[in-house]
Amino acid sequence: MGVHVVGPFRAALIAVEHHWTWYRRNWRATVISNFLQPVLFLLAMGVGFGSQVQAGEATGGHRYVVFLAPALLVLTAVQNAVFESTWAVFSAFKWQRTYLAMVSTPITPAQVLHGQLLWIALRLAAGTAVFLGIAVALGAITSPSAVLAVPFGVLAGMAFCAPLVAFSATREKPDAFNSVFRFLVMPMTLFTGAFFPLSQLPEWVRPLAWATPAWHGIELARGATFGTLRLLPALGHVAYLSALVALGVVLGRRHFRRRLTQ
Repeated sequence: MGVHVVGPFRAALIAVEHHWTWYRRNWRATVISNFLQPVLFLLAMGVGFGSQVQAGEATGGHRYVVFLAPALLVLTAVQNAVFESTWAVFSAFKWQRTYLAMVSTPITPAQVLHGQLLWIALRLAAGTAVFLGIAVALGAITSPSAVLAVPFGVLAGMAFCAPLVAFSATREKPDAFNSVFRFLVMPMTLFTGAFFPLSQLPEWVRPLAWATPAWHGIELARGATFGTLRLLPALGHVAYLSALVALGVVLGRRHFRRRLTQ
């Protein structure tokens, strides 16, 4: 009797259905980190601290909260992607062994990866959309074109997420994740132009910021929000982020196959 083969799209939907079933029962555990914390940060830094910052050349002539909001949308996506790409993936391999259960069915390791990435992308889209709605309600974002910041934020998050998922698939212990947060996430949060223009940093630091997905996402989100987005630079940002996603998928397929077929 032949083995039933599940198509790639159907397999991804099955994986998403699994994640959604879990999330419906446990969503309260993620409300603070995914939704409430970014909004509190916007209020504290944008409205509180921002009241002491005058609109000027550094903020493009905008109030500080307006300058900050699209960047925080992107950082929200990137930071949420980090957790979903580290502890959650490691747990599915090592502790809960969810992935092993999946590949005991006709779903392949590559399809497990694709389903995981699709679920993370949906989570990021929901988180950034909620943040955008709250920022609009607070008056921090007023431009209709700011809706484009949501897919740009998701793309930036996935550009960091996909390679990190592949990295997590190689870990036997979660110790390395602390270094990821300490030496990648925190510097990327603080020094990629979200809170002040990148031109304020020393010249030798700027190329490090240019290499991060967060900077490209922030440039796209601010350009869309302020109406300053230009076609060629935008295509360059999107191409770079898409290349990182593709690299992560290629590496992830290799590591998932190796880990789940031993």
